[in-house]
Amino acid sequence: MSFAWPLAFLLLPVPLLIRLLPPASVQTGLRVPEHIFAGVTAERRAGRSWLPAGLAWVLLVIAIAGPQVSRTSDMLPASGRDIVLAIDLSGSMRKEDFHLGGQPISRLDAVKRTASRFVAARRGDRIGLAIFGDRAYFAQPLTFDVDAVARAVDEAQIGISGRGTAISDGLGLAIKRLAASEAPTRVIVLLSDGVDTTGKVRAADAARLAASHGIRIHTIALGPEDLESQPKSRDAVDTKALREVASLGGGTAFRVRDMNDLEAMAASLDQLEPNPAERPPMRYWHSLWFWPGAVALILMMLICWRRE
Repeated sequence: MSFAWPLAFLLLPVPLLIRLLPPASVQTGLRVPEHIFAGVTAERRAGRSWLPAGLAWVLLVIAIAGPQVSRTSDMLPASGRDIVLAIDLSGSMRKEDFHLGGQPISRLDAVKRTASRFVAARRGDRIGLAIFGDRAYFAQPLTFDVDAVARAVDEAQIGISGRGTAISDGLGLAIKRLAASEAPTRVIVLLSDGVDTTGKVRAADAARLAASHGIRIHTIALGPEDLESQPKSRDAVDTKALREVASLGGGTAFRVRDMNDLEAMAASLDQLEPNPAERPPMRYWHSLWFWPGAVALILMMLICWRRE
């Protein structure tokens, strides 16, 4: 326990100092024999005790000093960061070329495992989920309910938005939502395992638009093959285009070929966009002045009642 205004304890000796002052001389025109009020004066002096008044004064000074205790809150303040995950749900995400515990799993299952944990740990951020195939739409609007977003990631299915790879549409939808946000920090995490098939707007042009709105873009190129090393592969990811989007969007481009890369990417992303849950818990002071103040008030009321 501590006190907000410890200098208030300098008031403790004030009653003693007042008592030590010489009594003021008062002259009256009428003198009454002392023996008339001798019994009454003695009775009053016997009935008055300095202890209740002294205790009331001490408690009053303690209340003025502001006793307080430090408490820790489980609540996290808002970080001021809005994040939209834009996840590719094209048909190639079915391919089982990732391994977990020695067993092959699909690209989508690998992403779900990592992304849902990443989202659930971002308490204090507003998170949204955009998914895209042939077309893009929001599966979860921006919200502080990170558990709801994590569930939306787990429930995402290939085919609900078509089997194409409309990267620029997914990116554009995320930009449109974040451009309307007033958060000081706005981030898009774009994940794709293929090549943009829309041809309407270049993803690089969308990244320039995002930069003009102060929106940062991180990209994740998913899959063991890429167009730069295997240009004829049907399931290769366009790493060059995703690097360009990240560069124009002021973010970082990640290359993910297996589960180890995916876990490392999530850890790096937490460092680039600090996780609010990793901040020290919020501390505050709980004031206790009411209790000594209340007891002092009760004592003073009792003293007045006895004198009456």
